[in-house]
Amino acid sequence: MTHDPHLETTAIDWLMRQRDPAFEDWEAFADWLAADPAHQRVYAELSALDADLAGLPGPPARHSVGDVDASPAAPRRFGRRQWLAGALAASLVGVVSVGLLQRAPDSYRIETAPGQVEVVSLDDGSNIVVNGGSSVLLSHADPRRATVERGQALFTVRHSDEAPFRVAVGNAQLVDVGTVFDVTRTDDRTVVAVSEGAVIYNPDADAVRVDAGARLAVRDGGAAEVSPVSLAAVGGWRSGQLVYDGVPLADVAAEVSRTTGIPIRTAPGAGGILFRGALQAGRDEARIVNDLAGLSGTRATRDSGGWTLAR
Repeated sequence: MTHDPHLETTAIDWLMRQRDPAFEDWEAFADWLAADPAHQRVYAELSALDADLAGLPGPPARHSVGDVDASPAAPRRFGRRQWLAGALAASLVGVVSVGLLQRAPDSYRIETAPGQVEVVSLDDGSNIVVNGGSSVLLSHADPRRATVERGQALFTVRHSDEAPFRVAVGNAQLVDVGTVFDVTRTDDRTVVAVSEGAVIYNPDADAVRVDAGARLAVRDGGAAEVSPVSLAAVGGWRSGQLVYDGVPLADVAAEVSRTTGIPIRTAPGAGGILFRGALQAGRDEARIVNDLAGLSGTRATRDSGGWTLAR
């Protein structure tokens, strides 16, 4: 597999630096990994190659008598270890690609179709419920990290001061403070709602604390806005009980679509309506849509692409 030589160089640089017992720049390394799934893939492949090099047998033992080496002189030969090591070094200047050994990447992805819910139990005792129409990237090696690529996931985290749980979403990081929290990623917008404990949004930059009963909404590059949220509303989709108190109708329509599989969108001018009310996901399609339209003061029309809510 061929990768960007610059990316390979950066990944190898991290590997080399981590061999130093005095290496302490773990936060920067974690941020680099979380910045792009490609970083994780390339680093995992290089780590596998590095492990193979370390596991190869060394040269045969040489026997000495006193201070004199008694082994016969032999022509210098390059074994598999030296050849692979040379190839690894060559990749520093982009001469060869990383794909010398084919290994499964460390990361794995949980993807769901609209209307499908997936429950993931992590090795550290934490739990993630992935809503429909979503994609979450996880790590076999580090169960304390996740990336919400799109859609929605509810995290029930077992807190650890020594190894805080981190969630990458968009260009931001979330760090748990003993928490149950819901993360939604749609296009360039992130919404975080907390029902237990707290999370810190972008601890190294914005450092916005979101406590239980609060909801943070932010667009990439914009300022975070924090508002109250009903505790019952956080992750209510998990049980099919959708509760909202002053949530933009566009967000409500997107969540209902993910949870039920019913395609619902809002027309221009309707998405910003603040919706208050409760919906039951288990009802038939027309009933759910009509309830949503009636409670939001909109009208619902249907076409080949699904339902549209308009003023």
